[in-house]
Amino acid sequence: MDLKLKNILPMFMSFLLALSKAWTDACASTSASKIVVPSGTYKFVGATFKGPCKAAIEFQLKGTVQAPEHIKDLPKQDTWVAFERIDGLTLSGGGTFDGQGATAWKQNDCHKNKDCKSKAINLRFNSVTNSIIRDITRKDSKKFPRQSYGLQKSAPQESVNTKGIHMGRSSGINIRDTTIGTGDDCISIGHGTNQLHVTNVKCGPGHGISIGSLGRTEDEEPVSGIFIKNCTITNTDNGVRIKTWPASPANNHNRWIPGTVVSDVHFEDIIMDNVKNPVVIDQEYCPHKLCTPEVSSKIKISDVSFKNIKGSSSGIWIVCPLIVVPSSCLSVFVVTVKPRQHFILLFLFVLLFL
Repeated sequence: MDLKLKNILPMFMSFLLALSKAWTDACASTSASKIVVPSGTYKFVGATFKGPCKAAIEFQLKGTVQAPEHIKDLPKQDTWVAFERIDGLTLSGGGTFDGQGATAWKQNDCHKNKDCKSKAINLRFNSVTNSIIRDITRKDSKKFPRQSYGLQKSAPQESVNTKGIHMGRSSGINIRDTTIGTGDDCISIGHGTNQLHVTNVKCGPGHGISIGSLGRTEDEEPVSGIFIKNCTITNTDNGVRIKTWPASPANNHNRWIPGTVVSDVHFEDIIMDNVKNPVVIDQEYCPHKLCTPEVSSKIKISDVSFKNIKGSSSGIWIVCPLIVVPSSCLSVFVVTVKPRQHFILLFLFVLLFL
């Protein structure tokens, strides 16, 4: 079934109603469906496209959908467009999700206020499996300026706290052949992420590729099976990073594990170009002193490797502060940094805390 909105739009006064009707019909179809949004610019207040659906759906965006400029005009102020509980989603078409985030950036004080109100994410994927996102542009999110095959992602460097791709509670995701420049992390990996492969990503400007921050909220889920390979990071504050909060709350899912577990994480074949801190493991992550640093992080980190990381640094090249909490790190970290350009670095870094 092929549902083209140019055939549906005359029947409705609202683009939202047209798109919602197309989604409802496609989701109910027992055969694979395609929703096509044709070229053009469409004002769109946002929606959550929910499953489970009876068959695979391709959502082909050829035009530009544009969010309201002001947050107050969004039905849900923390999310603009969301896909939930869908198996077999393809998001494609070469179109653009324009979050019109410039006004919201000026109101964003989350970098200094832990009780700030969350701004709207452009695209949110919750419980989406066996899916592909390709050839989509996401522009100027009100919060995070997400996903990820042939994705072009842009936001100005001054767009504070605007992440490029943010994910959590996701499994079996591939991000590849992607260029990201933003004002915060190019890729932010949240709790509950497993079997993530990031390949051939160009990151910069921004804050690099990060796991975390983790340990700020209760009952966070493990992070495992993270593979970052063949990436280039340019003109960023950080390169590849794992960051956890001190005073992390207990994990009530398992009384034997007092916090989130990070394991089976591998960074390999990464080029750094003018990166301040190429490799960071920080278990006292506490931006703007919004935490209780004297209380230890309970995050368990094990089986992490950094291999063949090379390039140029504008300052400190490895930061690994305060990973000295008893039982915090369970196994060995190996860091190998090789020479390139204007300096020579060969660093074998082994930590073993029991």
